[in-house]
Amino acid sequence: MSEMIVKENKMGVRPVKRLIISMSLPMMISMLVQALYNIVDSVFVSRMGESALTAVTVAFPMQSLMIAVSSGTGVGINAMLSTSLGAKDFEKTDAAANKGVFLAFCSYIAFLLLGLFAAEPFIATQSQTPEVIAYGTSYLKIVTILSVGLFFQMTFERLLQSTGLTFYSMITQTVGAVINIILDPIMIFGLLGVPAMGVAGAAYATVIGQSAAAILALLFNLKVNREIHFSLDRILKSDATTIGRIYAVGIPSILMMSIMSVMSFFMNKILKGFSETAVAVYGVYFRLQSFFFMPVFGMNNGIIPVLAYNYGAKKRERIDEALRFGVVLAVCIMTVGTIIFEVFPDRLLDIFNADDNMRSIGVTALRIIAIHYPFAAVAISLGTVFQAFSKSIYSLIISVCRQLLILLPVAWAIAYFTGDVNKVWFSFLAAEGMSCVLSVIFFRIVYAQTVEPIGKKTR
Repeated sequence: MSEMIVKENKMGVRPVKRLIISMSLPMMISMLVQALYNIVDSVFVSRMGESALTAVTVAFPMQSLMIAVSSGTGVGINAMLSTSLGAKDFEKTDAAANKGVFLAFCSYIAFLLLGLFAAEPFIATQSQTPEVIAYGTSYLKIVTILSVGLFFQMTFERLLQSTGLTFYSMITQTVGAVINIILDPIMIFGLLGVPAMGVAGAAYATVIGQSAAAILALLFNLKVNREIHFSLDRILKSDATTIGRIYAVGIPSILMMSIMSVMSFFMNKILKGFSETAVAVYGVYFRLQSFFFMPVFGMNNGIIPVLAYNYGAKKRERIDEALRFGVVLAVCIMTVGTIIFEVFPDRLLDIFNADDNMRSIGVTALRIIAIHYPFAAVAISLGTVFQAFSKSIYSLIISVCRQLLILLPVAWAIAYFTGDVNKVWFSFLAAEGMSCVLSVIFFRIVYAQTVEPIGKKTR
């Protein structure tokens, strides 16, 4: 019992900055590795030609949707589990963990069916080039039909993160990413006696890495995580109350992240009106920007359980300190990203075997879009409050405004009225400016409703 108390009190007694660093750094490192393998994946695919790179880009919205469902459900599990730990309600803690496993399996079945019946029509709506459709369909079928590893990896890693075991989460994500990176060239180009599978090889490398990470994360939860207890009866037991609590936070988060999938789909269609090279540039940008956004998201994943725990424990000063530290650190990371994109855009594009045409579009795109990164950092870091305090509806509103009401209409209007692809990228600046303003407004509302009533307490 004493071991349980020490572990449960970790997020309530350790110095806040040191706690955030210890919890966030492993996830930031693992997110960096994740971003690296996304880039490496595309680098190898780009060696097959622009059509292969474009195919992976048009498959991305569906992949993004899978990540949205798995990650958004994980946010709901995380919020319920961490708050229950802070309030010392261990029955709810176990309920959240077990139903999370059940929901992961249900999500996999849904995307298995989508992969079987909707992959080719989905790709065909974004490209009429036969080679792109063939590559994209093959890739998308594999990553959806075999996505069981993705859903269980996300769930088991969230359980580790929610209970403060972020180091083990880092290990699982890193192992999955490294396996993917190693298998990419082997399966794409046919090395070491393995047949060359092209774009399909990249997909198989991805799902193998995800499955390995899922198995390892499960083992860590079974062997190391003393805060939660699994049982088949609990996983299968009908528990609408727990599912409702998970999805009260999870559904807004799923919708919020799904909006990116919708946005990517329609941006591909807008850019296709100029050329498929423009679509490929957009895909390259998305992979490059993840190298800076993913660590910030990793930091947020470390801060959310700290906020939720201390909210449950009624410790306002620790919440305030965590928020201040998170905003400053996020802005610093994203400012570095802006500088790199402004100074070295041509070098970044060369990584993806860019020809002169891609470089002429891509250099301008990277420099324009990267201007908004510091503003994005503020919006993202303030968003931890919405997730930690079960106010994800505000994150959903911000995402709808940013990506559907601002970004896409502005991008379409610029494309329609100017016919200049280089000007389309300014739509990102307009969208992020609005996102930052709304984030500050909603943060002040949520803070006044949830944190201020707690009252100041000593650390």
